[in-house]
Amino acid sequence: MSTLFSPFQLGALQLSNRIVMAPLTRSRAQAGDVPGPHAAEYYAQRASAGLIIAEATQVSAQAKGYAWTPGVYSPEQVAGWRQVTQAVHAAGGKIFLQIWHVGRVSHPSLQPGNALPVAPSAIAPDGNAFTEQGFQPFVTPRALEAAEIPAIINDFRHAAAMAREAGFDGVEVHGANGYLLDQFMRDGSNQRQDEWGGSIQNRARLLLAVVDAAAEAIGAGRVGVRLSPVSPGNSMSDSNPQALFNYVAQELGRRGLAYLHVIEGATGGSRDADFDWSALKQAFGGVYIANNGYGRAMAEQKLAEGQADLIAFGRPFIANPDLVSRLAQNAPLAAFDPATLYGGGAHGYTDYPPLAA
Repeated sequence: MSTLFSPFQLGALQLSNRIVMAPLTRSRAQAGDVPGPHAAEYYAQRASAGLIIAEATQVSAQAKGYAWTPGVYSPEQVAGWRQVTQAVHAAGGKIFLQIWHVGRVSHPSLQPGNALPVAPSAIAPDGNAFTEQGFQPFVTPRALEAAEIPAIINDFRHAAAMAREAGFDGVEVHGANGYLLDQFMRDGSNQRQDEWGGSIQNRARLLLAVVDAAAEAIGAGRVGVRLSPVSPGNSMSDSNPQALFNYVAQELGRRGLAYLHVIEGATGGSRDADFDWSALKQAFGGVYIANNGYGRAMAEQKLAEGQADLIAFGRPFIANPDLVSRLAQNAPLAAFDPATLYGGGAHGYTDYPPLAA
């Protein structure tokens, strides 16, 4: 049997295979940012993955950056997510929740009181925000005061605790893709002169503080972290990403976390990058999830070479709820409908048939 389909011990969790369903924003939450009525069915359909990492979920009202994304800070949101975790567990699956604060990748119409989005520095990203009124240009964010940062750390602590209350097996701290924690780490977006900016150690401080807070709330063995060291999405850049992320990986490795989840290259794009991913894995020293453009052959090669422990698949899971079975059979993969990726109801969400059908 291929290693890809062999069981794996992730901390206290026994995974049925080494295939991870990566978090995928689908923008189908209801009023109050509560998971939608079809979410439990959607995730349960995909429970054959060794591990599901559920979609990015805001840790507070301020953390929101896209229309119709869910939260995990209110009792109603926890109740909605509990239906999801119960359905996945009933289907034999394991599920973490990715928790995020988007920082500057937001819009006043998505913020409490139509406030400006917050960021390490008052630098606007290029592009448009996805709002309930359609796409609107990003605005220049407000630089966070140092005195505000402890409250954001506490929001992540609270969200981790609420995720466990909702029945999730753990959480993934979203430190990737140009959102708040990534904005603090990379010097293209962080030009602060205080203890949260400047040196690599200072820029990594917020991510590490958030991870420590989540670990205090639910245990380090139930906390994973996602990084995207060279992805340029959301106008991200850094002058020395290898040094920065080697340091971050080493610090995370000292904390006994569940895993490190790495987007190797540009998110959803090219894998070509002047970056040593093996150095990152070595610096972390724990379970390494590789992500970005993997098919069965490349995944098996990566595992055979010892360059990863688990492999994350993202968009293939959208139209292939039985992706694990299809990969095992080398069966053709269905294509998703781009028009139904974000927003809407069951169509393009829970109505993709398995191969047997």
